[in-house]
Amino acid sequence: MSPPPSLSSRAEALQPSLTLAISARAKTLKQEGRNICSLSAGEPDFGTPSFIVEAAIQALRDGVTRYGPASGDPELKLAIARKLTAENGLPTSAEQVLVTNGGKQAIYNLFQVLLNPGDEVLIPSPYWLSYPEMARLAGARPVAVPSSAADGFRLDLQALEAAITPATRLLVINSPGNPTGRVLSREELQQLAELVRRHPRLLVMTDEIYEYLLEEGVTHHSFAAVAPDLRDRCFMVNGFAKGWAMTGWRLGYLSGPASVIKAAAALQSQSTSNVCSFAQRGAVAAIEASRDCVREMAVSYDQRRTLLVEGLQALPGITLVPPKGAFYAFPQLPEACGDSVNFCQRALEQEGLAIVPGGAFGDDRCVRLSCAVSRETITDGLSRLALLLPAG
Repeated sequence: MSPPPSLSSRAEALQPSLTLAISARAKTLKQEGRNICSLSAGEPDFGTPSFIVEAAIQALRDGVTRYGPASGDPELKLAIARKLTAENGLPTSAEQVLVTNGGKQAIYNLFQVLLNPGDEVLIPSPYWLSYPEMARLAGARPVAVPSSAADGFRLDLQALEAAITPATRLLVINSPGNPTGRVLSREELQQLAELVRRHPRLLVMTDEIYEYLLEEGVTHHSFAAVAPDLRDRCFMVNGFAKGWAMTGWRLGYLSGPASVIKAAAALQSQSTSNVCSFAQRGAVAAIEASRDCVREMAVSYDQRRTLLVEGLQALPGITLVPPKGAFYAFPQLPEACGDSVNFCQRALEQEGLAIVPGGAFGDDRCVRLSCAVSRETITDGLSRLALLLPAG
C-alpha cells in the first residue's frame, strides 16, 4: 500500500480551529446522553427574519438560480454602497464593493491580493482566531500586539507603533471585537489614525461584522469615517451573519479602493465565483428594510450580556472587562485554573460545560463565553463554571 500523498507546506502549517474542536466534542458527548450546557456559540440564536426568507423564496420562484457576476449581484452591491454611505459615513460606489461567501472570504481574498511573502500583519491581541491563519496562508507573518484584561484590553498605541517594521503592510482592527466585546471609541480611533498617518505604507483592515450588536448607549464608528483622509488605505469587512441572523446564508462583503476590490473579485472569479444567487436577493431585502428587527435582536443580546456579565463578576477570582458589543464575554481565570485549553477540556468532561479557550484568541488565561443562548442556559453555565473555580 502506497503512503498517503504529502501535503503542501501551507497545509502542514495550518492550525485547526479550537472552537470547532470543542463544538465537535460537545456534540459527541450530547449524542452519548450527557447533559451539555454550551456557552460556546459564535452565532445568533434567532432565526433569520421571515421577510428575508420570503425574498429568497420568491427569487427561487422567479428563476434566480443561475450564475451571476463573480463580484456580486449589482443590485446588492449598490444597496451595500448606499448603506455604507448613509449609515457608516463612507461615500462608496458599487465598484468599491465585493460580495463574498461570508466575512471570512472577504478577509481571505483581501489578504491574498495585498500580502506578499515576508510582509507582516499587525493584529491586536486578543483577536479573532482566523486572522493569523489567513495571514500565514498569504505567506505573511502575523505579529500579535498583546493587551490584557488588567488593562481593560486597551489598544496600546505605543506597543503597536513599536511593532511596526519596514515589512509591516497591514493593520487589522476588529470593533466591536470578538472575543472581548470591546468597542473602540471615536477618540481611540482618532489616536490610531494619527499613528497610521505617520506610516504611509501601512494599510488598515477593519472587521465591523458586529456593528449593530451594541450595549445601549454605545456607538459604533467606522475607522475610515473618522479618518477620511486615510480612506484610500482602508478596507472594511462586514456581512449579514450577525446583525440579521444569517450565518448559514454565507453572505459577507469587502469594501475599499476600487483597484483592490477589482483584484479581489478576479481572485474570487477563479476560486468560488459568485455567491449563491437567490441568497443575495435575501440580502437585498435585509439591507433595504428598516433596522427594526436588527435592533430587537440587539436589545435581547444586551439584556443577556448584562446577565452574563453580572454572573461572572459575582464569581471568585474572575477578572472581567465588561463587553460593550458583540455577544461574548472574555473573563480572565484565576491563575490556579491553569491554561485555557486544559481548563476548557476539563469543563466539558467534568461539568458538561462547553466554552472556548482563550488560547485560540491569543490569551491563554481567558475563556470565551457566549450570551447568544437562553437566559436559562446562561444561568446554568455560570453555575457549572463556579464548580470549576478554586474557592475564593
